[in-house]
Formats: sequence, structure tokens, C-alpha cells
Amino acid sequence: MKFIHCADIHLDSRMSANLEREKSKERKAEILRTFLRMIDYAEEQRISVILIAGDLFDTNKVSKTAMNAVYNCICTHPDVDFYYLKGNHDVNSFLASMEEIPKNLHFFSTDWTSYQIGKTDRGNIMLYGVEFDKQDNSSLYNRLTLNSRDFNIVTLHGQTNKYQSKDKVEVIPVSELRNKGIDYLALGHIHSYSMEKLDDRGSMCYPGCLEGRGFDECGEHGFVVIDVEEETGHFSHSFVSIATRRIYAPVVDVSGCKNSDEMVAFIRDKLREENIPAKSLVKIVLQGDVDVECDKNIPYIRSHFEEDFYFVKVDDETKCKVDYLIYEHDASLKGEFIRTVMSSKELTEEEKGEVIRCGILALAGEEFNQ
Repeated sequence: MKFIHCADIHLDSRMSANLEREKSKERKAEILRTFLRMIDYAEEQRISVILIAGDLFDTNKVSKTAMNAVYNCICTHPDVDFYYLKGNHDVNSFLASMEEIPKNLHFFSTDWTSYQIGKTDRGNIMLYGVEFDKQDNSSLYNRLTLNSRDFNIVTLHGQTNKYQSKDKVEVIPVSELRNKGIDYLALGHIHSYSMEKLDDRGSMCYPGCLEGRGFDECGEHGFVVIDVEEETGHFSHSFVSIATRRIYAPVVDVSGCKNSDEMVAFIRDKLREENIPAKSLVKIVLQGDVDVECDKNIPYIRSHFEEDFYFVKVDDETKCKVDYLIYEHDASLKGEFIRTVMSSKELTEEEKGEVIRCGILALAGEEFNQ
């Protein structure tokens, strides 16, 4: 028996942190289509179960387009059973919008809910899940009782102890789940794929999100297919990459560059080396030490690559290098300015470099950019 484990689709995410209005709308539509393509994949591969481990939606204001598309796709795939565990972003608006709940759509609650989703020669294939509420959830783990002869899947939405998150989300104490007879711990909330051992018997997995949404979500994205052998009760897994677009954040060392055109050449070499597809979202990160008088024009640099990718931005993380000895006896206004800044006890070395860079541009009558 095969089933799909996915999570963190975040339908109707605003996508406005980096993208302008039209592209943010386009990316919202692409994320929805990617979710629907995953369901088509299940049908094509004769996969009978899709487990959604939280955060199907991103906001409590879910559009009718997203709700209708998800609802219609579930209804038109009656041979696929959907098990939907709500995450910290999910709300009840999707459920409330339905005049009738499809027979192949199943939910969980704030206490353990179980479903028999298949069989092996040694027992049943069982799915257990619970949705965290705002109360103390520590007692939940003691109430989880599993049959050791079954193939036991447990699904939760939260972060394990090894992760840190900016969101207020349940911390899952993995130690409380070890040696309880879990074969596969299906998790949601962390947006990158990871598979590791839970204990001698079981494994734990975050499938990641279907589509990266920001530059903290680089790399491949997709879902996990679990194949449980009916004879032995053992399972194998595969990661299926499905994202419409990938996100990249190449780091380019521009140390020693004297002007923006030299930096452009360095960047082109790096992008050629990484072979980044044109439909990608790219953040070029400039690093290294550059002379304080270096011509470094970020909008000009970015303009060289805007037509090469779906979206591109340039982050400047370079440090200004000031050779104080050159200006030690310089009698010009520029020399006096640099000596004054360098003698400051309130600024850090990095701040001194940036102040001097902006001052030199101002003295030359040029605009400076952040």
C-alpha cells in the first residue's frame, strides 16, 4: 500500500514579501495548481491515501477560488482518501464552507483520532493523529496506545526539540514518542524535507512544503511517498520534487572588485556555475571586503539580471575596507572627513566603513543606495 505524506502547502499565502502584485497573484495560483498536480499524481500512481499534516491554508481569509478548487478536486477523486490534520495556520473556514463533507475527506480532533487505512499480513495499517489546542498537551502522549502488530502511523503538526521557529507552535517532545510502537511519524510545520530514525523500530519525517515561498526556503520541495509492504510490514520511501519554481540564494565573493561591472562579471560566473533555471526566484548575496571608494551600485547590478529570471534581488553583505594610512596626512576635505569618522569611539568598524562610503559619494555629488 502506498500513501502520500505532505504538509505546509499554505494555500492563499500573500506572497508579497518580495513580489509585486501581479507576480504575487501568479505565485498564489501556482501553489494551488501544484497541490492539484500532487492529487493527479496520486491518481496516476494508484495511491489511495493522501495525508496532509497541517497548514493546508495560510490564513483565516481563504478565497473562494482556493476552497472551491480543493473541495472539487477531493470530490472528483473518490478513490483517494484525504486525511487532513489542521496546523497552526489552519482555521475552520474550509470545513464551514462545505454544504456536505465528501466521504473521502477525514479530519482529526484535539484528542487522538484513529483510522484503519490498510492491512498487512501481520495486522492493520493504522493512522493516528491529534490537533494541538492552546492548553497543556503534555498528557496526550501518555494516552497514545498502539498495537505492536499493526503498522502504526502517527501524524502531528509542530516542531521537534531540535528546531527553532519564529511562530508560536507546539514543541513535540520526541522522547515521549520513542518505543511506543510507531513505524512512521508524519510531521508538519518545518518547510524543508528531512527523514531520520525515531527509534529502533520507527522513522520520523518532515516532507517540507510543496513550493518554497521565501528565500529561507531554497532547494527542492515536494512530498513523500511511503510504500508499506503487505507481506513484511516494512516500508520504503521516496521524495517527489514537484515545485513549479525553485528558489536560490547564491553567495558571490566580490572581494577586490573596483567597480560594479567587475561585480557583474563575478556574479555571471557564479550563476553559470550553478546553472540556475530562468524560471527561478534568485537572491544574489554579495559578500567580501571591498574598498571604501569602490563603485558599488546595487540597482545597476540588479538590472543586469532582471530579464534572466522570474524574480531577482541583490543583497549587499559586503564590508567596506578603509586603508586609513592613505588618508592619514591627506589635507583635503575628504581626508579630514575620513579621519574624523575613523576616530569615532561610538561606531563599529563596519559602521565606520559604511559612513565613509556614503560620505565619499556625497562629496562627489553622487547618490548612494542602501
